[in-house]
Amino acid sequence: MLAKILILLTLAMILVSLFSALALLFKTDDASKRKRVVQALTVRIGLSIGLFVTLLASLYFGLIPGRS
Repeated sequence: MLAKILILLTLAMILVSLFSALALLFKTDDASKRKRVVQALTVRIGLSIGLFVTLLASLYFGLIPGRS
C-alpha cells in the first residue's frame, strides 16, 4: 500500500513540475527565468527516472503485482 501511495505522490509531483515549467515558459522574457524553466524540466526528468526505478523495484520485490 505504501508503494502505491509513493507512486501516486511522485506522479503528482511530476505533473506539478511540468505545469510549473509551462507557466514559467509563458512568462519568460529574460535569461534568468529561462534557467528556471530548464531546472523545472530537469526536476521532472529526475522524478520520472526515479518513478521508473521505483516501479521496477516494487515489481521485483513483489510490492505490486505483475503479470504471471
